[in-house]
Amino acid sequence: MKNNWLDTIFQMDCIKGMNAVLPEKSIEVIVTSPPYNIGIDYSVYHDKQPFKDYLQWMGDVAQACYRVLNDKGSLFLNLGDKPSDEFRAFKIAQEFARFFKLQNTIHWVKSIAIPEKKINIGHYKPVNSERYLNNSHEYIFHFTKKGDVILDKLAIGVPYADKSNIGRWKHAKQDLRGRGNQWFIPYETVQEKKAHPAAFPVKLAEMCIKLHGLQKKEPFIVLDPFMGSGSTALAAKKLGCHYVGFEIDPQYLQLAQQRLEKQ
Repeated sequence: MKNNWLDTIFQMDCIKGMNAVLPEKSIEVIVTSPPYNIGIDYSVYHDKQPFKDYLQWMGDVAQACYRVLNDKGSLFLNLGDKPSDEFRAFKIAQEFARFFKLQNTIHWVKSIAIPEKKINIGHYKPVNSERYLNNSHEYIFHFTKKGDVILDKLAIGVPYADKSNIGRWKHAKQDLRGRGNQWFIPYETVQEKKAHPAAFPVKLAEMCIKLHGLQKKEPFIVLDPFMGSGSTALAAKKLGCHYVGFEIDPQYLQLAQQRLEKQ
């Protein structure tokens, strides 16, 4: 099959699309954030299914992802919780764990406050409750087929706080160390209502792709089954990778295409 589907976002159901359009083991990296099923106001999708039905759907998505991901590929699954149901993300992740191995759990920190340093940066959705705290982070579950994918940790590395480590430790040959599993990535400040109610930052997808490693396979193809406003495609294009995705909402699809044209 010719790769005439490269760099394309299809307006269709992602399970049907992955099974009908994408060849087996053709994808290097999947970065996606499915609907959380917590009542977010999407244009055409009802984000409040019975949870049992939603979990079954997520299992079907996971199975389709397994088919198209190559044996050394990575799947990065972004999930958030409701403060009143903190196990929700793990229950969804367990559906993917039926097919994949959980290799890493990453915490996407959206807001952080350090009063002692007079630091208070980032954004989160406030919760009007006297019982629950605001969720200032979300999960990124890193799945692989066997749990043995070698990562390029320094591709998203950070400088050493203690420069004396450079050269003193065998592995510290430059002023760069692994970032760890807590990633502070704030939303960009917007004054108007967002065109997509649950878009994640392009930098988040970019860091996932870079962590997996860019020098592994040609063509290097990044998939987002729930493309939304196109953040994953934008990150892939920025890094010189191919992208492919699926989106059922024509409004979000048009938005993604407009963003890609401007990049």
